[in-house]
Amino acid sequence: MSIRTTEPVVQSERQDGVLVITLNRPHVRNAIDRTLAEAVDAALLVLEDDPGLEVGVLTGAGGHFCSGMDLKAFPSEGVPRVADRGLAGLARAHRTKPVIAAVEGAAVAGGFELVLACDLVTASDTSFFALPEPARGLVASEGGAIRLPARIPQHLAMEMLLTGSPLPAADAARHGLVNRLTGPGKALDAALDLARRIRANSPHAVRITRQVVAATRGLADAAAFTIQDPLTAAVFRTDTAAEGARAFCEKRTPDWSP
Repeated sequence: MSIRTTEPVVQSERQDGVLVITLNRPHVRNAIDRTLAEAVDAALLVLEDDPGLEVGVLTGAGGHFCSGMDLKAFPSEGVPRVADRGLAGLARAHRTKPVIAAVEGAAVAGGFELVLACDLVTASDTSFFALPEPARGLVASEGGAIRLPARIPQHLAMEMLLTGSPLPAADAARHGLVNRLTGPGKALDAALDLARRIRANSPHAVRITRQVVAATRGLADAAAFTIQDPLTAAVFRTDTAAEGARAFCEKRTPDWSP
């Protein structure tokens, strides 16, 4: 019999400008029901709205990232999308700040789709990814069928999507889906290290870079530059750009404070 917890289904912890968001339903491998989805969404909105937060890290409690949508809740709750932001407020969200997935254990179905919605991924070498929706009469409709073929070789993506076959993290790393492969229990540490490296850069430049990548993905060069140039033109005239140049010349750490 599963043991339920009275702790919050999502835990948020601030660490020097980084918001660590932990899915906390370990008795069901952090499966996403309506309550958890809305709690993740609320945490992500805090990340977006708080100028003191620059990077988010999404992880799971109890040795697993996320087993996807809670199928016991599905008949009564449906897919736990939040407003127009999709599954758990992340899969379809228009974000301005980077989010890193720190994966231990299983990241399957909607859990894998949350990973695919993140900007960077760290994973332990004992973790794995899968999209088994067709075995449940469902479709990976929160980004799995759209994003996965763009991230790994087409035929491998199709095998995962059509058969539900799992992809071990080591193989995912070989195909570029994982930024850092770690030992067991070390994915969060690796994610926090990446977050610190991001935070060393201009927050404004990071946000504009994310925006350019999101707005130009899949476009031909000419169309991409047409979209990019209005977004980046003002960056070169900002005080932070001048500070970055001065700091480089003076061989010191830039001061990005307003």
